[in-house]
Amino acid sequence: MKRTPHRLLRRPLAAATAAAAVLGLFTALPGTPDLDAKPVAAADTSTTVFYYTKTKNWAAYNLHYAPDGGSWTTVPGVAMEAACADWVKKTVSLGTAAGLKATFNNGSGVWDNNAGKNYDLGSGNVTVKDGVVAHSDPCAGTGPDPSPSPGDDGANTASVYYSTATVGWTTTNLHYQPAGGSWTTVPGVGMEPACTGWVKKTVGLGTATSMQAVFNNGNGIWDNNNGGNYTIPAGVSTVKDRTVAKDAKDPCVAEPPDTEAPTVPTEVTAKADGVAVILTWEPSSDNKKVTKYQVTRTGGTKGSVVTDVSSTVLSESNLEEKTAYTYTVKAVDAAGNTSAASADAKATTGVRPPTAAQGKPLGTDPRKDPIYFVLTARFNDGDASNNRGGSQDVKSGNAANNDPMFRGDFKGLVNKLDYIKGLGFSAIWITPVVLNRSDYDYHGYHGYDFYKVDPRLESAGASYQDLINAAHAKGVKIYQDVVYNHSSRWGAKGLFTPTVYGVRDSQWSWYYDEKNEGFEYDGLTIDPKSGKSYYNGDLWSTAEPAGNTCLNWGKATGATSPEGYKIYNCQWPNPTSGMFPKEYYHNCWLGNWEGEDSRSCWLHDDLADFNTESAPVQNYLIGAYNKYIDMGVDGFRIDTAVHIPRTTWNRRFLPAIQERVTQQFGAEAAKNFLVFGEVGAFVNDKWNRGSVNHSAQFFTWKERKEYAADDAKAALEMYDYEQQLGTGAQPTSDNAFLNGNTYHVPDHSKFSGMNIIDMRMHMNFGDATNAYNNGKDSDDSTNDATYNVVYVDSHDYGPNKSSERYTGGTDAWAENMALMWTFRGIPTLYYGSEIEFQAGKKIDCGPTCPLATTGRAYYGDHLAGNVTSSEFSKVDSASGEVASTLAKPLVKHVQRLNEIRRAVPALQMGQYSTEGITGQMAYKRRYTSGATDSFALVTVTGGASYTGIPNGTYKDAVTGDTRVVTDGKLTVAAPGKGNMRVYVLNGPGMIGTAGPYLK
Repeated sequence: MKRTPHRLLRRPLAAATAAAAVLGLFTALPGTPDLDAKPVAAADTSTTVFYYTKTKNWAAYNLHYAPDGGSWTTVPGVAMEAACADWVKKTVSLGTAAGLKATFNNGSGVWDNNAGKNYDLGSGNVTVKDGVVAHSDPCAGTGPDPSPSPGDDGANTASVYYSTATVGWTTTNLHYQPAGGSWTTVPGVGMEPACTGWVKKTVGLGTATSMQAVFNNGNGIWDNNNGGNYTIPAGVSTVKDRTVAKDAKDPCVAEPPDTEAPTVPTEVTAKADGVAVILTWEPSSDNKKVTKYQVTRTGGTKGSVVTDVSSTVLSESNLEEKTAYTYTVKAVDAAGNTSAASADAKATTGVRPPTAAQGKPLGTDPRKDPIYFVLTARFNDGDASNNRGGSQDVKSGNAANNDPMFRGDFKGLVNKLDYIKGLGFSAIWITPVVLNRSDYDYHGYHGYDFYKVDPRLESAGASYQDLINAAHAKGVKIYQDVVYNHSSRWGAKGLFTPTVYGVRDSQWSWYYDEKNEGFEYDGLTIDPKSGKSYYNGDLWSTAEPAGNTCLNWGKATGATSPEGYKIYNCQWPNPTSGMFPKEYYHNCWLGNWEGEDSRSCWLHDDLADFNTESAPVQNYLIGAYNKYIDMGVDGFRIDTAVHIPRTTWNRRFLPAIQERVTQQFGAEAAKNFLVFGEVGAFVNDKWNRGSVNHSAQFFTWKERKEYAADDAKAALEMYDYEQQLGTGAQPTSDNAFLNGNTYHVPDHSKFSGMNIIDMRMHMNFGDATNAYNNGKDSDDSTNDATYNVVYVDSHDYGPNKSSERYTGGTDAWAENMALMWTFRGIPTLYYGSEIEFQAGKKIDCGPTCPLATTGRAYYGDHLAGNVTSSEFSKVDSASGEVASTLAKPLVKHVQRLNEIRRAVPALQMGQYSTEGITGQMAYKRRYTSGATDSFALVTVTGGASYTGIPNGTYKDAVTGDTRVVTDGKLTVAAPGKGNMRVYVLNGPGMIGTAGPYLK
């Protein structure tokens, strides 16, 4: 999972600060080169401070201030008086000072001190509105009018409407010059609010028929039309997006009320599948716009249920068995006009499918199995009834695309196992399966109930157990992504869930709903009271509870959400609020990614950091993941592994995994249960900025000494001990290396039990040669690098910590793949890379853009149709869009790479060496076990020469070329970009057929 320094609502004022920063992006407009006046000098002897009241809604307002160089007033300061609607003011004497420092308060202990920084105010008329300081009088004009007032006999006037929608200013000034006249004094005259998104000002022009004009916010930010000034004629004009419209219609004239209802929805169809129903209908039309549909369901024991839907599909799961349901649909527009109800649509549910029998892991050496990595919820949709958009569906833009974040599911994955097998992959890494709880949780990294599979992924006949069993039946392994480091910010059900209280506010009803005793959050079920699936309403209150531990309960923080709603203390769980007991969670914010606190503090407010050194937490997590081991998964990918001390892994979690697999399936299965950790080392050096505790290879080793019995103390002792020893005193290994041409039995006696994602190769896959040279440089400090999981890009990053999916081009992709499939480690491909899916697109932007525009887009459209594969890398039949997908050049490339790797054991499990070899990416590999002795010479892209190799007959697996070596030497010409040569001693010859790259 991606590490990100951005903390949504980490501290209450952060949201307001972020909002102000966003506004800054829009208001940094060009300068004003043609102005003949300068801003007012701070030479006045007094300042009139205007303060905006609408977002505070205090009963009283006080100005606490100190003239520059002078003393502060006595707290709470001086009372401010009413000025005009939504404004109070106070005029204060400055003496000889040029300005003043100020804060504001309500006289009862609630302050606006500008996020901990006093306001710096100048002289004259100054406004403070939502943290923004400007120079104007919001209740009148500022500066002299250079021409006769509007309405004077014989005077022309100009009425200007200015659009603030783009600039986002809180105050706007018109600085102008009538034709032949003089400019107003900077910043000009204040403009008045006209209607939403517009301000206006009428000024006299005298005998002039036009004027030159610019606009500003009174605080140094200007819109001067890219340096050209605006020419505005007499009469009524609008200025919007740098365009002047003459004789314009008043943009604030109210339109006639909309009283026309949408048309009645038609072709309403209900289809049952087990205990799920999918309802569809044709869209309604409206004179304005249909904004939603209201679906009424009757039947069953729960009575009538009304659900709001933004698309023309409603899917419902977990209904009652053998029950008749009736549905009607109404369309609603923005004005609230509602159509008549549609004709009834009826569906009768069937029976809930029986629970699948538990499986067992396939238990073979994991290095044999190339991995295909999928975000289950984004791969393929097999059952629309479990699709869910969540609270961010509309804001993200997903609703407009009919693309809910939870779209793919286990049924969709089961349906396309033959596609994955046809590519040649024999293992699938899937994102976390536990019930999640966040605003945008489709990826699975915000676990809430670790003992429950998220029902948004399951379907009738396609449970998680069904997926495991179906994959195993095809010889395909399932590696489950697991999270030990953190839960969702709403806690972990069964361990601890925080009670989140605050002053109930109707503005937050979109997120917080009234308590419903009969509803329990599961991510899927629709609460009949609120019509929502994404929120459990028992976390909000109107009164402070007995025994409350949260600090400053219910007090407004002074900040607002991006929507402009007041934020209250105790509204959002966070580590320093007093809401989380130390027994279960750490109570600090991470400050240094390469410091000790990175292992013992929160990464983000949406990721509540477990106290993993606590026995109750350890028991909770071990018990949860034992459940999935018992189901027969083949391994675990461990998320955020670096954020838990190695002592905790080595003492608790890793032994527990081995013990459970051994207990359930035997020692051989435990040996081959692949555990690979995400140790986020996003730098190019061998040791992560010199810190051994934060380096990937560090986690592959057991501890070297005894530490305190207490896990928290032991973690600190180990951290200090290893940091002091430094990088030069870390253990080394030759487990990945040949001894000359000889394979030797690896020594795993000091192996911790955790293998790693090869972050160093990943970070350097901008080109294959760079990845190769960096990767092998770290192999002597890794316990056994032949188990490294190697990929180019993922759901988090592209090479070199790029935020985009790999965009190096098809030839470069082919070269990267040729290296990954023949060098040491386990090749891994992120879903869709076989067709360069979403190349160059931003991998993740959260709810700020539609998923369809990112690297996590829905892939199922490319899989539509049918595909069957009875053997790895072989497609028996394909029709529809999936047939076109399978014809892509990189698909052909990866199919053959998998064929070759599967036929040559040295490429799967072999040790390697570059001794006696010249060539940019050239190496020899050997694996010896029992009757198997596999030796191969590989060169990727460039030519190579090999000396000191065993004599014998070598056959190239790519071309079938045969060479007889009698003097220990073999020379290979450059095969070209994306191509390679694999000469196998006593090999089978050409494997597969020539393709676009392997030829």
